[in-house]
Amino acid sequence: MADTPGDALHLRRFRPEDAAWLIERHDTLYRRDEGFDASFGELVAKIINDFLAEHDATREAGWVAEENGQRLGSIFCVSAEKTTAKLRLFLLDPGARGKGLGKHMLRHCMAFARAAGYRDMVLWTHESHRAACALYAATGWQLIESRPVHSFGVDLVEQNWTITL
Repeated sequence: MADTPGDALHLRRFRPEDAAWLIERHDTLYRRDEGFDASFGELVAKIINDFLAEHDATREAGWVAEENGQRLGSIFCVSAEKTTAKLRLFLLDPGARGKGLGKHMLRHCMAFARAAGYRDMVLWTHESHRAACALYAATGWQLIESRPVHSFGVDLVEQNWTITL
């Protein structure tokens, strides 16, 4: 894609051969950084397998960020309702952070949702993802719900965010 933050960095469409990498990166990073148990990797695998089995290519897409052929992260736009898109599987390897790539990925995903006819987007995350939450707030997303939960083997504060496109 021509719309990239740097010459070596680019976004490309998610391909089936990316699935194992994406599941592994989510599982590894969230175990290491958040203390999550195996149920998180299982959830990511289910989301990816469902996407591969039944996504609507005109209204749903996933992208992988790469630099010189190395995968750095992912972001997905899926349908939540007829006019509401859901942001999913937004991940950026720690070494790739701080370069503006996350903002680029988020804006690209939101532009796709707008072009696909969605009026708004939602996402679900955890309060501990401070950098991602700061990015959401800086790009106009609104926090609409925050509540303590016990998920993936740890105590968390779950958050739901929304934005009008």
